[in-house]
Amino acid sequence: MFEKSTWIRLPRNVVVGHGVLDQTGDAISDLHLGGTPLVVTSPTPREVAGERVRRELSALGETPEMVVVEEASFDEIERVIEVVEGMNPGYLVGVGGGKAIDIAKMAAADQGLGFISVPTAASHDGIVSGRGSVPDGGTRHSVAADPPLAVIADTEILADAPWRLTTAGCADIISNYTAVRDWQLANRLQNAEYSRYAGALSRMTAEMLVENASSLKPGLEQSAWVVVKALVSSGVAMSIADSSRPASGAEHLFSHQLDRLAPGEALHGHQVGVGSILTAYLQDGDHGEFQNIRSALATIGAPTTAEELGIDGETILEALSTAHEIRDRYTILGNGIDRDAAREAATATGVL
Repeated sequence: MFEKSTWIRLPRNVVVGHGVLDQTGDAISDLHLGGTPLVVTSPTPREVAGERVRRELSALGETPEMVVVEEASFDEIERVIEVVEGMNPGYLVGVGGGKAIDIAKMAAADQGLGFISVPTAASHDGIVSGRGSVPDGGTRHSVAADPPLAVIADTEILADAPWRLTTAGCADIISNYTAVRDWQLANRLQNAEYSRYAGALSRMTAEMLVENASSLKPGLEQSAWVVVKALVSSGVAMSIADSSRPASGAEHLFSHQLDRLAPGEALHGHQVGVGSILTAYLQDGDHGEFQNIRSALATIGAPTTAEELGIDGETILEALSTAHEIRDRYTILGNGIDRDAAREAATATGVL
């Protein structure tokens, strides 16, 4: 008897483009959500978009509450949960970059509430995925949650964000190349469940950015359009797979280990970009894939070396040789690679 089943949670409304922040009320009204909204934001995004979102929501008839978070931490998640328990909102709206959106997403999941994503920077695929990432001491935790009910991504605002945040988002997407290959490897060697559809969609998003790398420029709204569409597609691939596998392989383990060894030194997306160069070399040797990834990252201005990351070479080698310890997920790293192999990969790829 065939008993297989799946439950795919996807955003119902994805609104992307110039000036769409003014459509926030319409996009949310279309979801038929009830109750007072709670807006979760951080200081700069509050000025850039938070107050505008608040006015849009007020026009729906319910005056929203707002909580401003200062840092990404479990303490801040607990603080937002306390606000939720005190006011009993109908839904949460995250306005900002990764910090505010991940905190709102996880607080909403904890309280069984709907969540709306309003990104102000295209810095990672968390704006649409069903996972949140929060640092805790010397490590970073990836926590399962529900994807947003709606995503409102105003390219006018995204194009105004610091370019380094956008290049981090690009690097996060480009790393899907190696993540999908690791997923396929785990399927072949460990019988891990693999979705060809999710894998193809994830790889396509990476190809989209690599092919358009030369046209991605700071302050260009068309660039924000290309990047945010890729981020949305990557998040959808994870929802289809009900796993972060389509966008997280050895390159993410490497990044998480860097978070432990050199916390706060580089952006997540930039770390996985460099990790993807190293991972592609381990997967394929000197056959061109790592060179294509490195070239695309360099073209958009993302780091491709330890020096550009701002992390010393010995820390890079330590992270690469111990990254397999991060989580029980089979990748090209297997049970680990020794220090000499790590040095050879980092030297051959130009990371060191």
